[in-house]
Amino acid sequence: MAPGSSSHNRLLSRRRALHLCLGTAACLSGAVIQRKMPLVVQRRSSVYNNREFVVDGQRALKDRAAAKGILYGAEINHQQLSADSDLAAQFIQECALLVEGGGLKWFLTPSPLRPAPNTFDFTAADWMLRFSQTNQVKMRGHTLVWHQSLPPWFEETVNNRNAEQVMHSHIRTVAGRYRGQMHSWDVVNEAIRVQDGRSDGLRKSPWLEFMGPDYVELAFRITAEMDPNAKLVYNDFGLEFGSRKSDAKRESVLQLLSKLMSKGTPVHALGVQGHLDTTRPINSSKLRNFLADVAALGLEIFITELDVTDRSLPADAATRDRVIAGVYEDFLSIVLDEPRVTTVTTWGLSDRYTWLSEFFPRSDGLPVRPLPLDSDLNRKLAWNAIARAFDNAPSRTII
Repeated sequence: MAPGSSSHNRLLSRRRALHLCLGTAACLSGAVIQRKMPLVVQRRSSVYNNREFVVDGQRALKDRAAAKGILYGAEINHQQLSADSDLAAQFIQECALLVEGGGLKWFLTPSPLRPAPNTFDFTAADWMLRFSQTNQVKMRGHTLVWHQSLPPWFEETVNNRNAEQVMHSHIRTVAGRYRGQMHSWDVVNEAIRVQDGRSDGLRKSPWLEFMGPDYVELAFRITAEMDPNAKLVYNDFGLEFGSRKSDAKRESVLQLLSKLMSKGTPVHALGVQGHLDTTRPINSSKLRNFLADVAALGLEIFITELDVTDRSLPADAATRDRVIAGVYEDFLSIVLDEPRVTTVTTWGLSDRYTWLSEFFPRSDGLPVRPLPLDSDLNRKLAWNAIARAFDNAPSRTII
């Protein structure tokens, strides 16, 4: 199915659904499968059994982060926040940064931003901005240019003759509306896909097909013109792991960022998404070196979509929580050693609302537990682990 097609976007209205679930029989069929704990998870579980995730509970995550010059926040969407006052209260307590998970994507139901070629619906995004300003929470814009969540009309309307005008108009309208009110924008999202076979590593997306590789630079320049005080971010996934695939992706991302910086492109930060999997090891030296290379370009580094899937962990909630907490602490201990890492955002705050419930469900049907708070909004070991990682992080100055 071609990227950008209406069928493609209806099926992938939320993140990378199909290729993230590919090969997971339970995800595709809903079958209940009893799995043994993978060896790497067994080893982690053994290590984490001897780790005490103990912290004082007096300070919220945002305050612990701020004490070290780090901005902490979470993704949430308008429907969740407006309908759930208990969640809203917890969000205000724990978070200093808000990411509207869907309302600023081009076409994500039930509140698509671009329902028609000449129509914008800012209802959700405007509500979220009012919420953030009322509660003194900064807001990030996610995302201006992406190969997914394109509307059904995109395939019928956009071509190599008008794509630049369409992108230009979109960024001018959206970034211009929120000029001076956003902490940052994910300007271009997930433009690298090494397996597509290009020497520059760029994903074969509709934007690349219609505009060529310079679409990335152009998107940043237009956004900087429309919202000159916001931090402009290139955001991508799969940069954390120790595999050859991740090695190649890190190399391509560095190549892209180096090229943009050499041309004076107004890019200010790399977004490392941080969708972690308990079965995929992180190579600490590779990750540290990569972050140092990004920092050497003069860029900040944001951890933008942090969560930990528990689909391969045993049913026992206490065991799952301990392993997930260990993965959070190990990852954050690595990345926060780099002083240019200035922002940490979890992709959700409570297990009550997580994209993993839909796209990475457990084969045994049990609710997933990937986030700092459980579905009853109680703090979990994951909260403790994140808190302790902030407490132990070296101080830095937010630029």
